[in-house]
Amino acid sequence: QLQLVESGGGLVQPGGSLRLSCVASGFTWDHYAIGWFRQAPGKEREGVSCISSSGSITYYADSVKGRFTISRDNAKNTAYLQMNNLKLEDSGIYYCAADGATVQAMCKMARTSFGSWGQGTQVTVSS
Repeated sequence: QLQLVESGGGLVQPGGSLRLSCVASGFTWDHYAIGWFRQAPGKEREGVSCISSSGSITYYADSVKGRFTISRDNAKNTAYLQMNNLKLEDSGIYYCAADGATVQAMCKMARTSFGSWGQGTQVTVSS
């Protein structure tokens, strides 16, 4: 059974940094692209960044380009999202997901397109 567990969230001031982790089990990790999504209160879940199965191709939403870096360690079945220069609007619950789509397509997929989500990790950017 596919399982994704996110961690690393927290409370940080604007301009601060956090590193999120996504640990997966129950599927062939290195066959799938991994994506990070976030959802703020009252808003739709949106794709933040996605990475191909090999890690060679990445995609970033315009709002996070130059500030966030996605990576993965296929030996550890883990993906990461390094978030620097955080802004108030980056607050929300961050989720990871796995899919066979291309990274650009995956990051634009709706929440209901995925069969499984983890519990998410809360990121709060506040002064």
